[in-house]
Amino acid sequence: MNVPRSLIRLTAIFAASVVFLTACNGGDGDTGDGISDSYSIGITQIVSHPALDNTREGFKAAFDDAGLEVTWDEQNAQGEQATASNIAGSFANANLDLVYSIATPTSQAAAQQITDIPIVFSAVTDPEDAGLVNSWEEPGGNITGASDMNPVAEQLELLVEVVPDAETIGVVYSSGETNSQIQVDMLNEAAEEMGLEVQESTVSTSAEVQQSVESLEVDAVYVPTDNAVVSALEAVLQYGQQNDIPIIAAEADSVLRGAVATYGIDYTELGYQAGEMAIRILADGEDPASMPVETLSELELTVNPDAAEAMGIELSEDLVERADVVVGVDEQPLDPAEAGEEGDEE
Repeated sequence: MNVPRSLIRLTAIFAASVVFLTACNGGDGDTGDGISDSYSIGITQIVSHPALDNTREGFKAAFDDAGLEVTWDEQNAQGEQATASNIAGSFANANLDLVYSIATPTSQAAAQQITDIPIVFSAVTDPEDAGLVNSWEEPGGNITGASDMNPVAEQLELLVEVVPDAETIGVVYSSGETNSQIQVDMLNEAAEEMGLEVQESTVSTSAEVQQSVESLEVDAVYVPTDNAVVSALEAVLQYGQQNDIPIIAAEADSVLRGAVATYGIDYTELGYQAGEMAIRILADGEDPASMPVETLSELELTVNPDAAEAMGIELSEDLVERADVVVGVDEQPLDPAEAGEEGDEE
């Protein structure tokens, strides 16, 4: 049968139009008007430890509470920057609606390789200094999120309240983590104003934490939100217990694991807040470029009297009474070995 050429051309034009419209619609379930029945989201996490794991679960909970269906692709770099880059590269070539990056190293890797879909980060201390955004107020690209910038000066004041005779403060941190260097700079600035000396010791990987902390000769140790150090926190806690050196942490999960105290943020809430930002991007069509980086306004005082006793000190009644969370009363303390095993699971 001979088909008229005009009909062939019309059919080709129609087929091309269908292909074009399909390409414009984005991920699965997208109706083309910004509303989707389901989303595909990739999660890239630098390493497993309770704070970051809680951030991830908080993010997912926001979608559950919103009644949104999500297909999750969860990847963990296990502390390796090269792996984080590989994960980012695979996400860049996947049919994802959004990428959620947890911690500074994975967020940097994602920002370098993913340019055509939104990225929402959390557990990033200073996204501007890390080169992720143009500014906190106007990110300017395809990435925004929720920062875990912690009140280092207030945490140092808490350390002095816990250890009044402290003169030298030790800090172990990863030389490769931008977020950690920022916190150590803040620690040094606050310590100088308070007449305290800071003794620094750096690591490249979590395997070096034990040797690094044992090199310190200090009155107390401050643990920043450093991923390499927090993933090996049990080595720091053991040092504190064996030498009667109190350990003050930058976040509450480390106190649950055995540090003495902190005044900081709730990482589950931080992840939930990031999830709400992601929903506004996906469901409401907000542009990450103009969404200011957010922080948590509510901070909690968390104390662990049993950990304090194990490190040779006793917390004052006033401090315990002021605490929002008292580990062993409001929360059950974890055995350090169990906490380490739990942090390794993914």
